[in-house]
Amino acid sequence: MNRFHLLHATEFIYDGPVYESYNEVRLRPIHDDRQSCVSFRLITNPASRGSSYKDGYGNWIHVTSILPHHRRLRIEAESVVLVHEDPAPEPANRSMPLAELDAMGPDLFEEHFDWLAPSAYVPYLPELAEISKAAEAACDGTVAGFARTASDFIHNSFLYRKGATHVNSSVRDSLAVRAGVCQDFAHLLLGVVRMRGLPARYVSGYLVSGSAGPGAKQEEVIGGQASHAWAEIFLPGGGWFGFDPTLGKPIELRHIRVAYGRDYGDVPPVRGVYKGRAGQSLSVDVRFRPALDETGHEQFAEPKSDSDDSQNAIPERPQQHSQQ
Repeated sequence: MNRFHLLHATEFIYDGPVYESYNEVRLRPIHDDRQSCVSFRLITNPASRGSSYKDGYGNWIHVTSILPHHRRLRIEAESVVLVHEDPAPEPANRSMPLAELDAMGPDLFEEHFDWLAPSAYVPYLPELAEISKAAEAACDGTVAGFARTASDFIHNSFLYRKGATHVNSSVRDSLAVRAGVCQDFAHLLLGVVRMRGLPARYVSGYLVSGSAGPGAKQEEVIGGQASHAWAEIFLPGGGWFGFDPTLGKPIELRHIRVAYGRDYGDVPPVRGVYKGRAGQSLSVDVRFRPALDETGHEQFAEPKSDSDDSQNAIPERPQQHSQQ
């Protein structure tokens, strides 16, 4: 079992005073039979009492509101996560033949509509259909084999390059440049398998570096790259299985799930608006370490404090960050 202490800090710095900042935060890790969110707390500076609820996909959403004028906003999420066991291997030897999938189409569409319909970031495009046909021709003829081949095809055919796309890019953009980041790779895989009739969902989470696992003695600063995304595909007769086309490797204990969605648009870590004429800059810092210190206790960092500035402002502006 792996037990991790996670600290995810998002900081907005404005070049002038802003006010009425409202944000939705999706940073509480999923709690289910595969991983446990042992503890979680969210701190904002300036302080906000906030509220929380679960959306239709079971994700925790924390809502913050900062009404007074301020020039800086820090949102800090701290959690301890216990990952129970390695994900189940793909049922390659007992997966149903692809030829049988078409007959299940109406039932799958009725039960998993959200995971099969095209979405804003994952429209159905002819280029995706071509990749789907190529993966089907190259696989072993099973549903699991098709999913793995599609993931491998994307990993081998697209270049991981930061800056090739932006937070609002759809698969159309990554197809045009044949490059992107994990968000784009996940979207590509979703489109390819959905067009073949397999339900698939976007997974927002973290990828813990190898040295941050059990036995690591020092906290490692990974930065925004630790925020990660991949896909889970429903294999009839087997259930949901994770595929990471960015790494080109099976899902491991290092993959910590935070939220599910149709695409990135459903699960941005932080998304909100503010009023003011000021521009903003964004920094994200993600840290991992073994959850227990040498004495066997959990320790949490104390929040920092800043002063607020006040001036009148009017416009409302969006703010959010992407996954790398």
